[in-house]
Amino acid sequence: MVLYVIGLGLGDAQDITVKGLEAVRKSSRVYLEAYTSILTVGKEKLEEFYGKPLLLADRDLVEQGADEILRDADQTDVAFLVVGDPFGATTHIIHNASIMNAIGCCETVSFVFWTESWKPESYFDKICKNRAMGLHTLCLDVNVAPVYYYSLLFQGKKIFEPPRFMTVSQAADQLLQIIQRRRDEGEELGMTEETVCVGVARLGSDDQSICAAPLHELVSCDLGEPLHSLVVTGRLHPLELDMLRMNAQEGALEGVKMLDSSTFTS
Repeated sequence: MVLYVIGLGLGDAQDITVKGLEAVRKSSRVYLEAYTSILTVGKEKLEEFYGKPLLLADRDLVEQGADEILRDADQTDVAFLVVGDPFGATTHIIHNASIMNAIGCCETVSFVFWTESWKPESYFDKICKNRAMGLHTLCLDVNVAPVYYYSLLFQGKKIFEPPRFMTVSQAADQLLQIIQRRRDEGEELGMTEETVCVGVARLGSDDQSICAAPLHELVSCDLGEPLHSLVVTGRLHPLELDMLRMNAQEGALEGVKMLDSSTFTS
């Protein structure tokens, strides 16, 4: 018997692979991981297409209740569904499309929602190092798992807040604040307000949205519903620049400079 960890892809119910769907339909229990990401359709649509009821697995169940998920998995098939691609695990995995392979070859960093007292910037340093090497950077979390707090009303029980999904506009605003602060402190900047970035939303779905523009313009860019991701460009090949122009407003990429006949930068 097997525990299947199955990638659902990025769009809707029909993005699951044929092998993944077969595994779902023969499993006695099917869990849907429900806190790190979302599809463009709800649980009911998935159940209708899969022909199986789904058990929602929140953060507490996934992190603290593994014994329940694994219950009887040595005697019957159990499926654990993940939006995107499971990427890596120690059991039987059925892969699918994810933001990691849909976005192309990029280095990756993670953003977090800032608070009044906690504003980490380590991802900015990684972006700048990547740009110094000519690399693009994929910025995630741009979807954020739900946080929890301990409530005295519930005798110290963990109470999870609903998941929050960062927008491209919010991510761009964080980067602009870091750039301004470091400029004020006299630091040499590895990127500026004019650095060309690419905002993407719901990549892989029928209504995906892509916008290429200087960073400062993305603050006012509304790409609609989640999930969002942001790419900070490094050195650009002419073909890459042509593709960016297809998803940019007229004149938005005028600040791109030619380094040589086959390399551009911003």
